[in-house]
Amino acid sequence: MKPIFCDNHLLVLEKPAGIATQPDFHEDARAWVQEAFAKPGKAFLEPIHRLDKPVSGIVLFARTSKALQRLNEAMRKKQMRKFYLAWVEGIIEKEGTLEHNLIHGNFRAHIDTRGKKAILHFRRLETKKNTSLVEIELETGRYHQIRAQFAAIGHPILGDQKYGAKDKRDKIALHHYMLKIPHPVSKEEITYRCPASFD
Repeated sequence: MKPIFCDNHLLVLEKPAGIATQPDFHEDARAWVQEAFAKPGKAFLEPIHRLDKPVSGIVLFARTSKALQRLNEAMRKKQMRKFYLAWVEGIIEKEGTLEHNLIHGNFRAHIDTRGKKAILHFRRLETKKNTSLVEIELETGRYHQIRAQFAAIGHPILGDQKYGAKDKRDKIALHHYMLKIPHPVSKEEITYRCPASFD
């Protein structure tokens, strides 16, 4: 359990790859709060967003019902900005925007005109041995969005065999490394960072 930030209103933690946000990581986070603050009974703690089980990085929790309401509202108003780092197969163009329609079925996302619109923006940071490191900013937050969209353009994330990656590894090379949010009480925009560690 790696806390990045904690106050009376929110908690920002680093989730390791291989753990589901709910229920496992959520319960671990709640136990950490109860121990760190000697809270009797069941502490209020609700995740504002989730990461796929094989994805590592920042997870944001609300520590009060008021913070939960305000953070959810900030997300609806697109005031919350989420940035990821990923290594993908092949040499991708320097920057771009991906826009697809995605449907969710059989534990994966599929490109389908009947689906919900999914939009992300990316820029290439580095290349190495026919792979590319990209920074991604999500405009929408669909199920498996980043994984499905990069696979759809022929650049699956390294290790993501569910979406066609040839590279075999224990975890996929996708990490939620930066989050920008308005604080639920002060309203000041705060940036949280969590360095990536790709093996």
